[in-house]
This record gives sequence, structure tokens and C-alpha cells, in this order.
Amino acid sequence: MDLNETQPTVVPTVVVSLPSRKISLRPMTLSDVDDYMVWATDAEVARFCSWEPCTSREEAIKYITDSVLTHPWLRAICLEDNRPIGYILIMPVDKIRKEIGYVLARKYWGKGFATEAVRLVTAEIFKEMPEVERLEALVDVDNVGSQRVLEKVGFTREGVMRKFIMMKGSVRDMVMFSFLPSDPFK
Repeated sequence: MDLNETQPTVVPTVVVSLPSRKISLRPMTLSDVDDYMVWATDAEVARFCSWEPCTSREEAIKYITDSVLTHPWLRAICLEDNRPIGYILIMPVDKIRKEIGYVLARKYWGKGFATEAVRLVTAEIFKEMPEVERLEALVDVDNVGSQRVLEKVGFTREGVMRKFIMMKGSVRDMVMFSFLPSDPFK
């Protein structure tokens, strides 16, 4: 596959304003591989993710081809130059529940980009998928930054799921968050 080839865009690009900045969400393409590697090779970014840091460009190309381009709902989080700084995705849990996940290059942590991406997707997903009654997020108990992102958007912290998941050889406690279509945004 040619790295300059792009996936047909069936989802419109969505722009949301931040104080003096804009982010947009768009489908990722194979040509995003170099930007993807910025966060995918960072062990600190991967710390709370299910995946290990990427070790080569070939591995990144394979992951994008096999997992990103085939994912039913994954969007690049882009700045005004349309270059991805992370991604956000929606995963099915069952017919009425979906799970939201996101990752952002460390350089952009603490600047409001993840919060705005989560707010934007949360607002749109209930319109795009009217059958969804509940959007969930499972966050490692030690991932305080991600918990703050969800709380800033208006997600409800439901509690700690003790010994909930085996991740990277360790049994982890996870915090369950939810957002319902009737919940107010903060």
C-alpha cells in the first residue's frame, strides 16, 4: 500500500474551537504513520494502554493497516495543520453500550485537547448512534489525568472495579465512568 494513499473519507471532519486553537477529528490514514509514531513509541504514553510501545516504522505500518484502518470508529485528533496528535475511538460493548478511549502525544497533555476531543465525540456519538444508551470509559486507577479529562466533560465516576483487568502482566483496578444521553456537559 502506498503511504500517500488515503482511506476514503466517509465521515466529515468536525472542528471544535478551543481558546485560540482548533482541533478536528478525521479518519486516520496510512500516511499518518510518522505522526502516529510520535506517541506510539513513547513508553509513558503507552503506560496505561493495552499495547506496548511501537519499536519500528514497519510495526507502525502493520498496526495502522491491521487495526486502525479496519476499526469501525477511530478518528485522528488533529490540530489546525491536520496532523494527528493522537486518536479517539468508540468500541462496542453491546447493543446499547459503547466504550470511549483516547490517546494523545505527551507533548499535548494538560492543554485541553483530550478534553475537547472527548466532549466533541460524546456530543456526536448519541446523534450518530441513537441506539446507544450509555457511553463508558474504563480508566486505570493510577491514570489521574485521564480521570480528570472525563470529569471535566461531565462523565459520572461510578466506582472502582477492583482486580478488573490483567494488563501487561499485572492485575489492575479500573475506574468506571459513564455518560448518558440525558447527562449535562460541564
